[in-house]
Amino acid sequence: MINTFVGNLGHFATILAFVSAVLTAFSYYKYHQANELEKSNWKNFSRILFYIHAVASVVIAATLFEIIYNHRFEYFYAYSHSSMALPVHYMVSSFWEGQEGAFILWIVWNVVLGLVIIHTNKTWEAPVMVVFALVQAFLVSMILGVVIGDLKIGSSPFILLRDAVTAPIFQINPDFVPEDGTGLNPLLQNIWMVIHPPTLFLGYASTLVPFAFLMAGLASKRYSEWIRPALPWAIFSAMVLGMGIIMGAYWAYVTLNFGGYWNWDPVENAVYVPWLILVAGIHTMITYKKSATALKTSIVLIIASFILVLYATFLVRSGVLGDSSVHSFTDLGLSGQLLIYMLFFLFAAIFLSVRAWKHIPSSEREASVYSREFWIFIGATTLGLMAFQVILPTSIPVWNAIVESFGGISNMAPPADQVGFYTKFQLWFAVALALLTAVGQFFWWNKMDSKTLKDTLTVPYVVSVLISAAIIVIGKVYDISYIVVVLAGTFTIVANATILTKLIRKSTFKLAGGSLAHIGLGMILIGVMFSSGYSEVISYNLSGLTYSNSFEDEINKEHVLLWINKPTQIKDYTAIYRGRQKKVVGVPGLVDAKLLKSTGEVNQAIALADIVVNGKTYHREGEFVNIVLEENDYFKIDYYQEDDLKFSLSPMAQYNTSMGLISSPDSRRFLNRDLYTFVSVINDFDDPEWREDELFEVAPGDTFYLADMVTKFESADVVRELDGMQLFDGDVAVKAKLTIQDYDVEKVLEPIFIIRNNQVGRVPVIENELGLKVELTNILPEENKFVFTVNRNQKDYVVLKAMVKPQINILWAGTIIMLIGFCVAIYRRYDEFSKMRDKGLE
Repeated sequence: MINTFVGNLGHFATILAFVSAVLTAFSYYKYHQANELEKSNWKNFSRILFYIHAVASVVIAATLFEIIYNHRFEYFYAYSHSSMALPVHYMVSSFWEGQEGAFILWIVWNVVLGLVIIHTNKTWEAPVMVVFALVQAFLVSMILGVVIGDLKIGSSPFILLRDAVTAPIFQINPDFVPEDGTGLNPLLQNIWMVIHPPTLFLGYASTLVPFAFLMAGLASKRYSEWIRPALPWAIFSAMVLGMGIIMGAYWAYVTLNFGGYWNWDPVENAVYVPWLILVAGIHTMITYKKSATALKTSIVLIIASFILVLYATFLVRSGVLGDSSVHSFTDLGLSGQLLIYMLFFLFAAIFLSVRAWKHIPSSEREASVYSREFWIFIGATTLGLMAFQVILPTSIPVWNAIVESFGGISNMAPPADQVGFYTKFQLWFAVALALLTAVGQFFWWNKMDSKTLKDTLTVPYVVSVLISAAIIVIGKVYDISYIVVVLAGTFTIVANATILTKLIRKSTFKLAGGSLAHIGLGMILIGVMFSSGYSEVISYNLSGLTYSNSFEDEINKEHVLLWINKPTQIKDYTAIYRGRQKKVVGVPGLVDAKLLKSTGEVNQAIALADIVVNGKTYHREGEFVNIVLEENDYFKIDYYQEDDLKFSLSPMAQYNTSMGLISSPDSRRFLNRDLYTFVSVINDFDDPEWREDELFEVAPGDTFYLADMVTKFESADVVRELDGMQLFDGDVAVKAKLTIQDYDVEKVLEPIFIIRNNQVGRVPVIENELGLKVELTNILPEENKFVFTVNRNQKDYVVLKAMVKPQINILWAGTIIMLIGFCVAIYRRYDEFSKMRDKGLE
């Protein structure tokens, strides 16, 4: 039965959110313009309208999640992004897998930020909330789903499946509801995709706050006062957006199998660029607070950071990237709307800036080479050049679309080797940035001249060279460019650690945010250099044979074939593939797939034996168990050294009908490296190719070979009971017992021969891992022999790639230290703002 109430509620809440956002913008504008007698009334009315908008926005989100959670597949969004098999945390991921859900997430975060602004500001609320409300109106319009003639405004997540899809079934039965949805993209079935998108969208949303303060300052002719309240928010935004980028990199590392964490994908670039510009803006804003310079530069950078966020949204969600990005969405007809959204705020910002430009204070004093302003300017310029070098090639598809829209032809193409193209530029920019952060910190805390500079830098320089030499020798860094990276990264760590030590001695830790963030940058630089530049493949094919002519050359050369239970050398390890595993609800770790038999129900199986982990029994034989995403297989690989089991890895893979083999890696983490593995080819159990029958006549106690495996016919016994089968009086059932030695694993196969009413029945045994089907075909009592019919197919195997990622923990530790630095800086700047606010000055 179709439930239309919940969808209608969502539609109503969307319309209410849009109307209330527009009215809120108008009301706050009137509040800003009102005289002192009317301000209180307009303030209360404006807040009530925003509260209504906030409630409506939350209802939109709650309604969509209700549709997903209760499997209402009559709605197109739930059908397209969810399924019965998903656990709750992946239902959360399916909420924002689609464009509409992502916009709703953005809307809700803006509501949260707006409520914080309302209750933490005294003098900025009205003009800032005008900008907030206008942005909300544009965002909500993206999910309105209103069609007026040929004009489509937004794409609604509350549309019914029958209205979105043309299928004959809806003509026969308009109330038809599918039993299941198409499910969540397998690549998004990862815990990091539960927390990465909300973090990233909070970063997106928070870029609005400094932009809104800037617009409010320009409109109110408070050309410089906006810096103080906007600065803590700008740092917060950079911290959260940076955290979102890091989470995305970590998700790529643990989920995707390209062997890294950053691929310079256009969508990655589109997030990275506004973060760079925002960080540059933060530094120029801090400079202005210290010396009344760089205000105009700050204005340009803060506008650019927000507009670039909107541009990133346009790139990802307009469909303009097409096949150039694995992250991009298909066009839902919103590209024109997104363009209007971006251009509206771009032109509004330009108009206000141009109008106020001649009134904006600026310093006429030329910055000295020995001034902090000079070094901050150079650093901001470097960040700007980094952003420009990335965004220009990333925007090639946009340029092509513009040319083609005017009837022209553009043959420009994005870089074929995007990793090599961007890295060769960004590496040297990062080196320059690291050196600037090292030297610039000394200028920030001290008055400098040539002699003071020389004396100050001598010790950090010498210490850096000594540490770098040790790193180069121990790490065997012989490439000249990587030697420079080590020197730059080490120098920025040592120099900023020197400043940090002095600050801690003076008990002024809240001033240490910059030093911590820059130390993190140096560690990231060194970690990226080692983990990417010295990543080593250790799974080379040493057999001298090509696995398959249908495989890519890279698979035939840099992957190793592991047969079930067969020891295979992988550099310093002996690897043994031990079979497939499943993840079972309530059971720690993974469970051997041979212990589970599917019931045919979604994510449900029967335990074929007791499921015991670490001495604790979680399920008894015959009990029903719930599997977490039964389509996922985990391939257990044991790693030995000198006959000692060192560890096991279980990379995941599944066949997807539309995407082919989906594979996620598993890694063994050591202090100084990761052993990173993933499977690229697996055996297909669902469609085996059985060979011709082989007949064996053997007597109990005989030993023979099945597929080159030593097999012993232990016994043949008459049995009175059979699992899963009822025996009647007069029935004769004989169970044969065969033991097969597969390297260090012994398998027991028990085919059954039944005589009932002079009719012969046979119950064969299929052993998928060994690729065997064994049937007790006949009994020859006069010869005391038994006839077995054996069919063989491909023995179970995986083709696996293993890589060593040296010093990758330096990278992850660096990101954490950088984020801590941002947090310390946020605390300091908000403390400054709150003190001024409490004095009635903000």
